[in-house]
This record gives sequence, C-alpha cells and structure tokens, in this order.
Amino acid sequence: MSKLNIKPAGACRYDEVSLGEVMLRLDPGDMRIKNTREFKVWEGGGEYNVARGLRKCFGLRTGVVTAFPENDIGRLVEDFILQGGVDTSLIRWVPFDGTGAATRVGLNFTERGFGVRGALGVSDRGHSAASQLKPGDIDWEHIFGTLGARWFHTGGIFAALSASAPLVLEEAMAAARKHGTVISYDLNYRPSLWKTIGGLKACQEVNRRLAQYVDVMIGNEEDFTACLGLEIEGVDENLTALPIEGFKSMIEGAVREFPNFKVCATTLRGVTSASVNDWSAICWYDGAFHQAMEMKDLWVYDRVGGGDSFASGLVYGFLAFNDAQQAVNYGCAHGALAMTTPGDTSMASKGEVEKLVGGGGARVVR
Repeated sequence: MSKLNIKPAGACRYDEVSLGEVMLRLDPGDMRIKNTREFKVWEGGGEYNVARGLRKCFGLRTGVVTAFPENDIGRLVEDFILQGGVDTSLIRWVPFDGTGAATRVGLNFTERGFGVRGALGVSDRGHSAASQLKPGDIDWEHIFGTLGARWFHTGGIFAALSASAPLVLEEAMAAARKHGTVISYDLNYRPSLWKTIGGLKACQEVNRRLAQYVDVMIGNEEDFTACLGLEIEGVDENLTALPIEGFKSMIEGAVREFPNFKVCATTLRGVTSASVNDWSAICWYDGAFHQAMEMKDLWVYDRVGGGDSFASGLVYGFLAFNDAQQAVNYGCAHGALAMTTPGDTSMASKGEVEKLVGGGGARVVR
C-alpha cells in the first residue's frame, strides 16, 4: 500500500490551498427563508471552508483560489476571507458588468432546521465569477511549482458549477501531482447543482474522471453512491443509525476501483432529528480502518459546514502527524464543534479540538 508523501513545511509557501467558489451565505437565524425580514451574512463554500478552518483553528498557512467581480459585493466577501486569515493573493478579479448578468457573487440562502424540520439550502449562484473560471485563467505552475503547497483541496461542489469547472480542476490536479502536492477531494454531492448540466449521469462521469487524480477522498454515504456509483448496504433512508460496517464495505470497494486513493474517509451520522445527531467518522489508510470516537446525542446548532470542518481537521491531522488515527480524531472533533455555532465556517479553537480529542467534556471553562 502506498502512503502519503507530504512535503516539509519549509519547502512551501502554503500548507494548504483550496480551489472553489466562496459565496455570501444569507442566514435567517431562527426564522425561515420564506418568512424572514432580515438576514445575517456570512461567507462560505465547501472548499474554502477547509482552508479557513486550517488557518483560523489550526494556525496553518492557507490560500484560496476563486474569482469575484470587481465591485463592493466581491470586496465584502474578500473582507470576510481576510478576517479568516486566508491568503487572498490567489483570487482572480474580473470586471463587473454593472448588473450581474455576466458575472456576480454567488448567494447561498441557508436555514438551520430544528427538530423534525431539516436544514434547507437555496442557491442563487448562476453566472458567478467562480463558475466561469476556465483553463488557463490560473497559473497553477506558479502556485505549485514556484510558491509551493503541501496540500491541495477541492471538491464536487466546484465541479458542478459549469462545463468548464471540471476542466479547471483537472488542470489544477495535474499541476499539483506534478509537483508532489497531496490532493484531497470532498465529493459533496448537491443534486440541485447537477440538475441543469446532465444530472446524476454527468455527476458520475465528471467525478469518476477526477477521482483518478485524488490521493485523499472524502465524502458521506450519499456522496460515494451518487458521485462514484458505489453501493452501500445497511443504510436506511433517514440515517437513523451509524452504518459502520456498510461504510467499510463501500470504502473497500472504492479503493479497489481507484487504487490511487491513499486515504478514504467518511463521516458517520445518525439522525435522530435536525437538532440531535449521533456523530463519528472512519478513515481507511494503508490497508486498515481507523475510527474516531462515537458521540451520542450530539446537539446540533447549525449542521452546515460540519463536513467541511471534519475535512479540515482530517487534513490537519495528516499535515501535523501523518497519522490516520490522529487525523480522523481531529476531523471528528472539529466537525462536531463546528456544528455548535452558526455559519458555514468553524469558530472552534485548536485547544477546544484537542480537549475533545482527549475525551474532555462540556463543563464550563473559567
């Protein structure tokens, strides 16, 4: 079995670089999207959230590759990114046409859910600047060859944004591989995004092609079945229990079909309600499975971004320790903590993550 070969920190400007769209998230708080009269605004995006978590929680050097129109809304998102400590020098700025008909910032309206009412996300991201990135727009040779990055993270959300997005991904992955950068990919299946560009058939064709470049594959049960066409047994539609054995079988099938996967990781979620979940994770590495702690009856404040925070904790564990058990433990703990606060991005500290990894509880800290 091949193991991860991670470049030393001193050889690279970045510990991690992400490629993906960064949107404005409009959050109605305790209200619903269709009834509210005000929104709180956050930034968020599946791939970006990983870079932000690695920087803000774990203190690593990260950057994001994306695109914005040159207007005050684009600069607002940039300001959020700067507050998160992620390097913005790799962002591509494009002229604004005055109305947003040609290019704009994507919006993501998201309500948290409560009890029997699940979380709801409504995208408004057509014609966004990031979705219009095409091959040749980004100098990947400069990023991975001249500047250097130890880890490159991207995923299936960006892949679903346009016909050109998978081509950009393939270009980036080829350059990352050429320069020895570890590549992780979060499948993050979103049926609403694939709806107008070929549906499930196109989703599988694109993701299976991109999977051949991936070292570290991340996803949940729906991601692996929808995006890669893999089967999983023992999972009921509502995920009322943690289907560990079924997941292991699915991951073994994924590794057989894609022998380039050096790591395969998934969260395990048992959904009692939108507000109470069971939570754990498993990670396959070097022929063996590693499972994180099981958290029963985890209270969820805002589940959006929990999977991204799992991914950033997992990446941190490999970058810091190159140890699969540590990686899945940090990922599971970081994901759990991220779901206790509002917004897509983590508000957890490294100390809080390490406390949870070490078995600490929720007693008051004074």
